[in-house]
Amino acid sequence: MNMNELNDPKDQNLENAEGATVSSTESAESIENARKSSTEMVTQPEAEIQEHQDDETLNTGMQPIDLDEEQPEYDEEEEDDAAEEQANDEPIQDYSVMSKDEMVQVLKNLLNNKPIQSIRQNVESIKSAFYRKYKAEVEKLRKEFVDAGGDPEQFTAPEDNAEIQMKELLKQYRDKRAQYNAKLEEEKQHNLELKLQIIEQIKELVNSTAPVGNIYQEFRSLQQKFLEVGPVPQSSLNDLWNNYHHHVQNFYDFVKISKELRELDFKKNLENKIKLCEQAEELLLEPSVITAFKKLQKLHDQWREIGPVPRENQNEIWERFKEATTKINKKHQEHFENLREQQKKNLEAKIAICEKAEEIAAQVPKSNKEWNQLSAEIVELQKVWKTIGFATRKENNKVYERFRTACDTFFNNKREFYQEAKEGYLNNLQLKTELCMQAEALKDSTDWKKTTEDLIKLQKRWKEIGPVPRKQSDEIWKRFRAACDYFFEQKSKHFSSIDNSYEANLKAKEVLIAEVEAFVPGENVEENLNALKEFQRRWAEIGFVPIKSKEDVQKRFRNAISKHFEKLNLEEDKNRMLRFRARLEEAKANPRAMSKLRQDREKMFNRMRQLENDITVWENNIGFFAKTKNAESMIQEVERKISTAKEEIAQLRDKIKMIDSLDK
Repeated sequence: MNMNELNDPKDQNLENAEGATVSSTESAESIENARKSSTEMVTQPEAEIQEHQDDETLNTGMQPIDLDEEQPEYDEEEEDDAAEEQANDEPIQDYSVMSKDEMVQVLKNLLNNKPIQSIRQNVESIKSAFYRKYKAEVEKLRKEFVDAGGDPEQFTAPEDNAEIQMKELLKQYRDKRAQYNAKLEEEKQHNLELKLQIIEQIKELVNSTAPVGNIYQEFRSLQQKFLEVGPVPQSSLNDLWNNYHHHVQNFYDFVKISKELRELDFKKNLENKIKLCEQAEELLLEPSVITAFKKLQKLHDQWREIGPVPRENQNEIWERFKEATTKINKKHQEHFENLREQQKKNLEAKIAICEKAEEIAAQVPKSNKEWNQLSAEIVELQKVWKTIGFATRKENNKVYERFRTACDTFFNNKREFYQEAKEGYLNNLQLKTELCMQAEALKDSTDWKKTTEDLIKLQKRWKEIGPVPRKQSDEIWKRFRAACDYFFEQKSKHFSSIDNSYEANLKAKEVLIAEVEAFVPGENVEENLNALKEFQRRWAEIGFVPIKSKEDVQKRFRNAISKHFEKLNLEEDKNRMLRFRARLEEAKANPRAMSKLRQDREKMFNRMRQLENDITVWENNIGFFAKTKNAESMIQEVERKISTAKEEIAQLRDKIKMIDSLDK
């Protein structure tokens, strides 16, 4: 054989050999090596984990590479789905916010303008969102039909044009996808036939009478064509590669390639496989285990295509590649084990949220405030739900439907509550209308005191009645307020007419204040007290003064009287009681002051009861103190408190008696 004709061989699949001549034993061994080489590839995914939440799809990875067993057949449907998943570059939108007609139009645009293999997830999302909305509308119509007295079994949903269009579009999608899959399968079958033809051509090379160099170049060309042909049905892949390697081996046996050329090929194959080992080892640093696993599959495809290496390097290079593969497989397996564990925790968290939502849905609020509070809790649960990841595929849809059912139950109950409340609003409107009529009947009355009391009662009753329909709320309130305002305006005008007499009273009180300020007490305490009482009596007999001056003259009079009481050489307690008695005398002619005194009496009474309780506690505490030096000082302090409290109780009791005597 002319070596110049084969001086630049390209990378190809070559079987191992020790020399230019291959014995029948070596040939059989080489064929077996070729068969094993063909099984050193990535296994097809055993399953594809898909999880759904709110009609969104999560695709996770595949089974690890099996290095020690024969490669199982691919599930072709899963392979097509995986390819379609890769091709799906269409963004997934939130179709739940669209109307049914909008979703129909979006699906129509996708079918007309996008590759059928790139829209599967969008189609599924549109279909789910559309029929969720359609079902809700039908349920609403069913409820209205039943509420109106209809028989649930006789209810028939009306024809929905959007739903008809959706069915037709989904049928078009299924037809197009079936056509696409059929075409894809047809292409694979065609590729298989092409590769089988190429193998037959390689097989026939051994019968060629052309120069060896020409035959070898044709062999190289056929190899290149074989590798360039696209994918074939997975069920035929192993047999195809075994057949290919077998006839490649036969060709080498036929041409009896020299040991030097074979070793050169083996060396190049070794270099290429070392590069694949390095690339596989670099994948150990890839953050995404899914990406690393997919890239490893491609490296195994390339490994299988490269062919044999020198015998002395076979085990070493394969063990190196196998070690990197094993580590990536392990990380891949651990990733999915962790994913399943996380999905289990997510399921537990979602079940807890479902239980809380069902607990809320079971409650029966009676007020708007309670409904709003529970609504806020449901909305918060929905927010938390969105932060939790997917559960297992088997349970995710079930737990989502459970949560959604609880939420729907709650909001349906809320809707029914407000429907019933609407009837109560109408009843409240009738009651408030009656109050308006009563207020309008009283507005012209001149019995100022009684009518004021009656109107105040009507206003209190108005507040007790619940809300009315929003449309009548303003109108009915303005009507009631107008009647009340009219009366109080007339009352104000009436009393403003007597303000002139108030001015005269003011002047009289100012004269009396000047007289009190000029009073010079004598030596007789009793006479001084009687004089001060007389001042207070005269003050009480003078009528009302203008409201703007009331506090000022009242303060001046009290200060003038107080100064005289302070000058009297009486004991502090007696002086205080005298001032209190003077205050009582002053309050007799003033209804408002009397009202204030009654309020003070209540406070005094409560204070007296509190002091009595405190004395009881203090007296009990004395019994617990030990007879020590420090305890003695504590006991003395408690006894002082008790004494002071008893004195204050006596004063309070006297004041209460004075106030009570005014009502007799």
